[in-house]
Amino acid sequence: MTIASPDELWVFAYGSLMWRPGFDFVEAKPAILIGCHRALCIYSHRYRGTEEAPGLVLGLDWGGSCRGVAFRIEPDFVAQTLTYLREREMVNRVYFETMRPVRFADGSRALALTFVADRTHVQYAGKLDREARLEIIRHSAGQAGSNRDYVLNTVEHLRALGASDPELDWLCARL
Repeated sequence: MTIASPDELWVFAYGSLMWRPGFDFVEAKPAILIGCHRALCIYSHRYRGTEEAPGLVLGLDWGGSCRGVAFRIEPDFVAQTLTYLREREMVNRVYFETMRPVRFADGSRALALTFVADRTHVQYAGKLDREARLEIIRHSAGQAGSNRDYVLNTVEHLRALGASDPELDWLCARL
């Protein structure tokens, strides 16, 4: 694996970062992260729900693989991007910030910053059954909008990558 210089940063996106990264980047490439899968496993008390009516947002949970987008950050913007991402993703410390290898379509690899679900956190929802997830998503909304729109946007952007997620597709068909 080719390791990027310390000044270069790749960020792996698997949910809302795909369509609303909120930071400047010089390159975006479809990528696969091995060892974690995309899951609606985080209760959202802010962005897609409230404390009284939590929504569900995506996290990377252990096992499997995940297709998403890797963004390459220009060296001059690495510090600024890290600050932004930590403020956005680490509000409640429900994720671990970690560097994980990603693979691109051409076979090349890079280390990418990503956020993996903390299974010990009180907001970790674990693996809820489909119907329970569907009911939560149908009825929750937060500062960033409805939980329904979050799921539909994720599916739309995965399809644009030529990817699918069976669990999200099942939910999308019922929303």
